[in-house]
Amino acid sequence: MSVAVATPPVSWAEPVRLLGARTWALSLVELQKLRSDQTELVTRMAQPVLWLLVFGTIFNRIRAIPTGDLSYLAYLTPGILAQSALFISIFLGIQIIWDRDAGILTKVMVTPTPRAAIVLAKAFAAGVRGLAPVVVLVPVALLLGVSITVNPLELIGAAVALMLGAGFFACLSMAIAGVAQTRDRLMGIGQLMTMPLFFASNALYPIELMPTWLQVISRINPLTYLVDALRGLLVGAPADIGLDFAVLVVAAVVGIMGAASLLGRLVR
Repeated sequence: MSVAVATPPVSWAEPVRLLGARTWALSLVELQKLRSDQTELVTRMAQPVLWLLVFGTIFNRIRAIPTGDLSYLAYLTPGILAQSALFISIFLGIQIIWDRDAGILTKVMVTPTPRAAIVLAKAFAAGVRGLAPVVVLVPVALLLGVSITVNPLELIGAAVALMLGAGFFACLSMAIAGVAQTRDRLMGIGQLMTMPLFFASNALYPIELMPTWLQVISRINPLTYLVDALRGLLVGAPADIGLDFAVLVVAAVVGIMGAASLLGRLVR
């Protein structure tokens, strides 16, 4: 006579709790790194301001790019914020290679820490870095006459969009690090990708002005949806906010999964 053995139900509570706890702990470590070295944040703030002051004011004056009811400065400001998030995050993989070379990554990965927690913490730090230029760029834009929303919900939504976009590009950088293996290769690949991602988006000009083949690329470029969300939330431009956030969330999830799956290549 056979006796049926009851199989205990699978519980996801413990893995989720472990992922959350380790992500929080590693995020605090990443934030501590930012506090101890703020030079990078300060230098990163200078470039977007120069873009807005030089490129923005010149093209606003010559009115060469049609932007509807928005001035070109108002149109450009969200694009420069998104550009900053891209430029800050796309080389974040260098940090994880440094961690590998210093032996830190190996020590973390031999613990029960899920690989996704490592990636999430780095992506969160990239999101915080992506918010830093807002502190300087928004006041400069206001001084130049750009009307930016004061609605707290829209400002929070814009901050979330920036963090999602920066997090995705950080995950993309970490995934590339898993393939490239070295800082020099990652720098080369990152530099090769940065400008096409930026110029094949709606950061500087409407998609409708692009040739057809570039429009296709722009519509699958996550940076386009980040810019569209920021433009709709910050300066009141027409935008499909629901679609923008859906794309950013899906891109972030795919980026986390991809980076986590390739992370082990760095310590082999």
